[in-house]
Amino acid sequence: MEYARTIKRAVPHQRVILTVHEMKRLGRGAAELLTIVEDLRHHDIELELLTGPLQGIYNPSGHGAALFAFFAGMAESEREYIREKSLEGQASARERGRHGGRPKVFDADMIAYARSLRKRGVAVPDIAGKLVIATGKNKGRHPSVASVYRALADGDAAGRG
Repeated sequence: MEYARTIKRAVPHQRVILTVHEMKRLGRGAAELLTIVEDLRHHDIELELLTGPLQGIYNPSGHGAALFAFFAGMAESEREYIREKSLEGQASARERGRHGGRPKVFDADMIAYARSLRKRGVAVPDIAGKLVIATGKNKGRHPSVASVYRALADGDAAGRG
């Protein structure tokens, strides 16, 4: 946007076109899109959309402004619908006992074993070498030293709380 404005200021009578792949790449919501269109109109900069319902070159003034406002509102409505459906899907998965995210590296037994080794004075790098990850893509490997430090610190904080 700033580059397009700079060109327009340098050569005011030159036609300047801001090209965007699709409307949703221009802004996050209808209000932001309309603000951007107003800025384009103020600086006499045209907008080119490569895909979507307004595909082509768009002059943000006249009858095109109403059409753009309509599609901006529709885009925001669609975004909100997708967000709601995603949240519903996550809630449904939680009800079925499925949780997103990475699998846990440490289970309760591993943490208890690491704590007992630490109490006996075993160095954390040696503890990491004795532990084996039971699940996930790193199954059968040793956790990192940093992960062991974190697990021990989390256990200490939970024990004090």
